[in-house]
Amino acid sequence: MFEKRKKEEKKSGRQDSKKGKKVKKRKEEYVELRGLLGVGKDYHVYHMTPADYLISWGIGIGAGTIVLFAFFNNLIVALLGGIVCGKIIPKYYCEYRRKKQSDELRTQFKDLLEALTSSYSAGQNTVEAFNDATSDMVSIYGEGTDIVREVQIICTGLNNNINIEQLLLDFARRSGLDDAMSFANVFEVCNRQGGDLKRIVAETREIINDKIEIEMEIETMLSGSKNELNIMMVMPVIIVIMLKGLGTSMAGTNTPATIIVKIICIGIFVLAYGMGRKITDIKI
Repeated sequence: MFEKRKKEEKKSGRQDSKKGKKVKKRKEEYVELRGLLGVGKDYHVYHMTPADYLISWGIGIGAGTIVLFAFFNNLIVALLGGIVCGKIIPKYYCEYRRKKQSDELRTQFKDLLEALTSSYSAGQNTVEAFNDATSDMVSIYGEGTDIVREVQIICTGLNNNINIEQLLLDFARRSGLDDAMSFANVFEVCNRQGGDLKRIVAETREIINDKIEIEMEIETMLSGSKNELNIMMVMPVIIVIMLKGLGTSMAGTNTPATIIVKIICIGIFVLAYGMGRKITDIKI
C-alpha cells in the first residue's frame, strides 16, 4: 500500500509539473491601459479599421500576385501566393499605422507644450493653462484628434480633484513617448517642490523641440536612401519582365532548377529589404 501511494504521488507530481510547464508556455495576453478615468487610449496598440484591412489586403494580394506572376508566369500560383501575402501584410500594416499614430501624437504633444508655455507666460495657473490648451489644440487639429482627447481627459481629471502629476504620468505611460514621460517626471518634481513652472515647461519644450528637429533632419537625410531601397526592390520584377520581352528562356520557363533559383532570389530580395529597413530605422 505504501509503495502504491508513492507511485500515485509521483504520477500526480509529474502531471502537476506538466501542467505547470503548459501554463508557463502560454503567452500572457496584453491588457490595454485605459487610464485613471477608464476612457484613455493605449497608443502601444493600433486597432485596424475595415478600411485598413481592405488597404492591407489589396496591397498584399496585388503585390504578391504581380511579383509571383512575373517570376513564375503561372496565374494560379500567383493568385495563391497573393492570397498568402494578403494574410501576412495586415500584421505589418498594423505596425506601420501604430508607428505613424505615435509620430503624429509626438508632433501634437510638441504643440501642446508650446500652448502651455504661452499660457504659463500669461500668468495662468495649471487648470487655466490646460483649459486654454484644449481650445488651442482644437483650433489647430480639430475635434476628435488624439491630443485634444488627451487634454480633455486631463481637464476632466483636474475638475474631479485628481492630481495633475498622476494625470500626466498616466498619459505618458499610455502614449509610450519618452518625451512625454520626461515632461511628466520634471513637472511632478517641479510642482511638488514649488519650482518655476513657466521656466520648467519652456525649457522642457525647447529640449523636446530640439530632439524632434534632429529626428526630422535624420529622417530627411535617410529619405533618399529609403526611396532607393524601395526602387531596388521593384527593379528585379522590372528586369524579369524585360527579359521575358526579350525572349530569354530562363525567365519564362519553370523547370525544377529555375524554380529553385527563383525562390532563392525572392528570399534574398525579401531578406535584403528587411535588413535595409532596419539599417535606415535610426532612433534617438
